[in-house]
Amino acid sequence: MLWTRSNTLALATHKCVVCRGSGLTFGRAGAIRGCDCVLRNIFKVCFNRFRSCVEREKYLSKVTLEIHSGPNRRGTWGLKQEEYIADFLSVTRNALGAEDYRIFKYRYLLGADWKLCTRKLKMERGPFHHAVYRIQTRLGEVYSQLEPYALYPLDQYFGSNHRTQRAQALPVRQSRVVPIRPPVVQLPKLDDRKVA
Repeated sequence: MLWTRSNTLALATHKCVVCRGSGLTFGRAGAIRGCDCVLRNIFKVCFNRFRSCVEREKYLSKVTLEIHSGPNRRGTWGLKQEEYIADFLSVTRNALGAEDYRIFKYRYLLGADWKLCTRKLKMERGPFHHAVYRIQTRLGEVYSQLEPYALYPLDQYFGSNHRTQRAQALPVRQSRVVPIRPPVVQLPKLDDRKVA
């Protein structure tokens, strides 16, 4: 995902003290990256779609034909919702360590509240919430940066219209500065002899 203000502005938390609502921060090497509030919202969007795919009745699944670009333009048939469920779970398991995946499993897959999770995992409230925020941030980054097909944005994952080019910003117009006053012309020097 290309980190630009137009990609992150809608996902940014307006009260975020790090990015101040823009959704962009600078990394260690000076590279622009998404703020943690944006990454957590990306995780929430992907997780909500995962829940809706899991809760949907199985007879409502539909088979879709996805046309691939290339010389022979072949297509493949697939069940996009089931594929999303499988991709979401496998990417999550590969991205998290054993302890973080255990927290993710209790909190998100089994749906336990924080009180039950802290009791079961034998953790305090503060470290548990910090771990949940860390997991959301890590997974949001993984879901958006996954190659060649990222889980976020969802319309590109579920849609069949793939772009052949990346969107580019319009070139900046070079405006010429027009002075407010006309420039002052230097008068020719007069000879002292001609003045008298």
